[in-house]
Amino acid sequence: MEKRILGKTGMNVSVLGFGAGEIGYEGADQADIDRLLASALEHGLNAIDTAECYVDSEEKLGRSISNRRNDYFLFTKCGHKGNFEGAWSAEEIEASINKSLKNLKTDYVDLLQLHSCNKDVLAKGEAVEALQKARKEGKTRFIGYSGDGADAVAAIEMDVFDTLQTSVSILDQECIELLLPKAKAKNMGVIAKRPIGNAVWRFKKKPDNEYVQEYWRRLQELAYDFVNGDPDAVSERALRFTLSQAAVATMIVGTTKPERWPQNAELIAKGALGPDELKAIRDRWAAIAGKDWVGQV
Repeated sequence: MEKRILGKTGMNVSVLGFGAGEIGYEGADQADIDRLLASALEHGLNAIDTAECYVDSEEKLGRSISNRRNDYFLFTKCGHKGNFEGAWSAEEIEASINKSLKNLKTDYVDLLQLHSCNKDVLAKGEAVEALQKARKEGKTRFIGYSGDGADAVAAIEMDVFDTLQTSVSILDQECIELLLPKAKAKNMGVIAKRPIGNAVWRFKKKPDNEYVQEYWRRLQELAYDFVNGDPDAVSERALRFTLSQAAVATMIVGTTKPERWPQNAELIAKGALGPDELKAIRDRWAAIAGKDWVGQV
């Protein structure tokens, strides 16, 4: 598994990470999670991303792999309650990280990220100071920001975060010009979320889940010529597109299926897309994307 340095953190992370939100939201069985993570770690995974608000994701990770703490880099997020209501006070953030450490059965995380807070909250400074305090206390090694659009621009320009987590995919390309160059100039490590755009090519009709409907709508309009009924082939092109963004260090993909992470690892074995393939996707986006096709949180 190829590895890349996550910016100023110096962490040498697998280009394919694991996004643990799905194991919480989908109610994954603990035995399946144990098999999934054991297999993924065996095949080169070393970057795992979760959040305190992802239902019981952290607890499941803690039960499964806390005894292998030196085998992976562990990222979590704070700033949201379980219903995604903002929780940005110093007290709420401190309580969140303390709960995360308990859930994950560890005394530190490698990266603590503010979860999609807006630029007005950032400007107040209290949330950032709470993360800095957690770092000073040894509860996290590094601090980061997770978000998109103008809020992410504000976070980058503060020059206080070590990493940026943002949406990067064939269906979400605003960040390629808006955020990635700025983050790279600051030597921020970039974590790509939703790199397969929730694999909306699986749905022949508009899905019921509102969370993925915007990507499904975009796919209908983009009508990429490689979306041809083979979901793995589309997933390969999508993952390799995100991998082709030089600023991206790792892509976090979620699953509840024990066999899926190694399969995804195989899909990116060819590495980045060739220049012509990459240009074709970027040109199609430039021709079709509306001004309202902003980064999806």
